[in-house]
Amino acid sequence: MTDVQLMVLRRLRMPLIVLIVAYAVSVFGLTLMPGVDPDGNPWHMSLFDAFYVMSYTATTIGFGEVPYPFSYAQRMWMTVSIYVSVIGWAYALGSIFALVRYPAFRQALARSRFESGVRRLVDRFYVICGYGQSGRRLAAALDRLGYACVVIDISDERLQPLHLQDTAQPAIGLVGDARLPELLEAAGIRRDNCQGLTILTADDDVAQTIAIEGRVIAPDLPVLARVKTPAAQETLTAFGGVTVVNPFETFAFNFGVALAKPDALRLEDWLTGVPGAEPPPRIEVPRGRWVLAGYGRFGRAIAAQLTDAGLPWKSIDRDPANCDTDCLEGTGLAAEALKRAGIEEACGLVAGTDNDANNLAIVIAARRLRPRLFVVIRQNHATNRSLIDAARANMSFVQAQLMTHECVQMLTTPLLNRFLLRARAESNTWAQGVCGRVQDLIGAQVPHTWSVTCDPVQLGVRRALIEQPEPRLTIAHLLIDPDDRRLRLKGTPLLLLHNGRDAMLPDESTPLTAGDRVLFAGEEGAERVQERLLGDDVAIDYVRTGREPPRTWVGRWLARAG
Repeated sequence: MTDVQLMVLRRLRMPLIVLIVAYAVSVFGLTLMPGVDPDGNPWHMSLFDAFYVMSYTATTIGFGEVPYPFSYAQRMWMTVSIYVSVIGWAYALGSIFALVRYPAFRQALARSRFESGVRRLVDRFYVICGYGQSGRRLAAALDRLGYACVVIDISDERLQPLHLQDTAQPAIGLVGDARLPELLEAAGIRRDNCQGLTILTADDDVAQTIAIEGRVIAPDLPVLARVKTPAAQETLTAFGGVTVVNPFETFAFNFGVALAKPDALRLEDWLTGVPGAEPPPRIEVPRGRWVLAGYGRFGRAIAAQLTDAGLPWKSIDRDPANCDTDCLEGTGLAAEALKRAGIEEACGLVAGTDNDANNLAIVIAARRLRPRLFVVIRQNHATNRSLIDAARANMSFVQAQLMTHECVQMLTTPLLNRFLLRARAESNTWAQGVCGRVQDLIGAQVPHTWSVTCDPVQLGVRRALIEQPEPRLTIAHLLIDPDDRRLRLKGTPLLLLHNGRDAMLPDESTPLTAGDRVLFAGEEGAERVQERLLGDDVAIDYVRTGREPPRTWVGRWLARAG
């Protein structure tokens, strides 16, 4: 029995008893009241007739069909019964209204609807804990990619936009504390169609608890957690099985890549963007002296990258606790503080305070002293986008946008993350060549990325690898249109995973074996065609040999007979 049913029975037990007693007394009393038939003979109403009369009378329907006209005794009893039933109904309705307004009942009802919605989910879905700026952007991105979302947030106010958005896939939300194990189970993390658990809460302690409980409840489920402190990052890394993303360190790492290999950063941003959108611009960070306005977690992460690159820098912070040898106490809003930090000789400025208006003011003040500055600005709130745009910065740190890219990259296409990690070790020229290859294929837009697994469970794969292995199935065959082998699908292989070993940009003539996984980039329609190809033994024979075998048993018999 559910919590809702138990609460209804507990709260409405007395009103139901009152109504039942009122009806029972009225019905039995009516059978005892003497009446007179048209011939003047005495008669008593049967139990069924009395129940029938009380049913339409007490429910105010007012239907008047009775066996005979009532006597005065019967009329008097009916009058008493009417008032008793009205009082009973008033008591019951008042109890129902009080129950509906009871907070615990409303929470239990919302929980019941939430669990019912999760049980009805047949699509692939992700569980998102935390529906702030990052959570909303991630849910929208997953919806565009065809995934449903189950959202848990402690704040009813933050969860309200979920119910107002028009989404292509189901979106189910519940206000609650995701640290409760029973709530995570109710969200469906044990279900086969659950693809991952993403934790985007603001509190690192909460994120740690949810991540560890998620791993314990569903050990094989991918878990990604956003944390902002080194202690939380070390804890989850040591626990194992949790992908940890520190947005400050991630952006700082990208900043360092832009210093050394700008085309590598462009390739990464391009492949992790929203398919169909315009490709990101190429950003080349200048090498020289830098000024950091704000020396908190964000400023320290940037400073570490500058130090590793051997570049001089100076920071400004108004909090004395943040200031050390390389940090000046003060505010970047003051021209004097900027001059002391060396802004007049600097090539770049990082406006990284936790106030968007101050960051814009810092950029304006710095450009008065040094007009040609490479500017990196931090955006703290999504509603302040106009302030950040007004700064005309070369690089912007938008935590929600960065987390969306990281989550989509790591959760939906794990091979893409593997490819990008390997790509960071390649040269800038290599990354430039990959960008050119993708652009020549689909034009100036963000490509769709997907992975293909050679699983013998699929009919086409079993045919090509086991039943009839000649001619050998190659990557090139996967890029042939099964409707017309003269046409090529718009896709290019980026990574081949064979026996646990990676092959970057594999040759299309490479033969495939059972268990091989291939990462492609190209048009979204090419993935659907490949799925159909790998599941169709006739189509896969056609792309390999150029001959389409008969599909029916009659056709196959005739082919063997001929």
